[in-house]
Amino acid sequence: MTIWQVDFYRRPLQDQQGTPLWELLICTPNRNLEFSAFCPQPEANITWLTTQLQQLVAHPLPDQVQVFRPQSLSLITAACQKLGISVEATRHTRALKQLLQERAGEYSQMPGYTGATYDPLLLEKPPPQPLPEKLWGESWQFATLAAADLEERLIPRPIPILKTPKPLLPSQLKLAKSTRIPGVVIYGGRQSMQIAQWLQSQHPADVQSVAGAPSGLVLEAGLADRWILVTFEDPDIAAAAASFEQRKQASVGLHFLLVQPDDSGMTYSGLWLLQKL
Repeated sequence: MTIWQVDFYRRPLQDQQGTPLWELLICTPNRNLEFSAFCPQPEANITWLTTQLQQLVAHPLPDQVQVFRPQSLSLITAACQKLGISVEATRHTRALKQLLQERAGEYSQMPGYTGATYDPLLLEKPPPQPLPEKLWGESWQFATLAAADLEERLIPRPIPILKTPKPLLPSQLKLAKSTRIPGVVIYGGRQSMQIAQWLQSQHPADVQSVAGAPSGLVLEAGLADRWILVTFEDPDIAAAAASFEQRKQASVGLHFLLVQPDDSGMTYSGLWLLQKL
């Protein structure tokens, strides 16, 4: 499958008439293709975008386009529909984000640079929303697994909902087999599969421990969605949450989210490998 990672959004640039400029930026995951084109903001529409994609005649159109920026998604999706290209909304666009950061350092040398504060990866994030009560589950806990046990024993289990992308496997991240991978386990009881199905529909990306009054765990999902998984005030749980974040640093951000009916270890409903991006 051929994949392009695509961003289409305004930059800290303007044309000679003072009109803000938008940039179409495209690359493949291995960056053997890179393409950039600018257009004035009033022309940033489906027609312009479709034309630009079609003009990449030296390269066959991809099977799929990946988009991480919510503000770009609707325009890119509409253009790709005209060309028969599927679109995946995902935070996992590492090559594109790297290219965007490199480009950000080049804009100051370009004509029309505005000097405006600019973070190429900054996304507006809404306040975290509480989970619907029916998805709370019966209990939860922090857990750790050795990298080898996670990859060689748990992931091969017959788990109905399994999202373990190859780039996030401990072996692909060059982690030692003994590295402890932190995670969060939700015991869903009879609602276990319903909880797992809902989580899968939200496309989990990252679980963060957030200190406060109360403290809690926030699930980052989709492109910019945020959900409050649990809240807690107990000092022991707060200490475990701090340890969870420390272990994430030692595992290059890799962690897991596991949903199972109970603590018997016999059946599982859903497993996701996560990493902050």
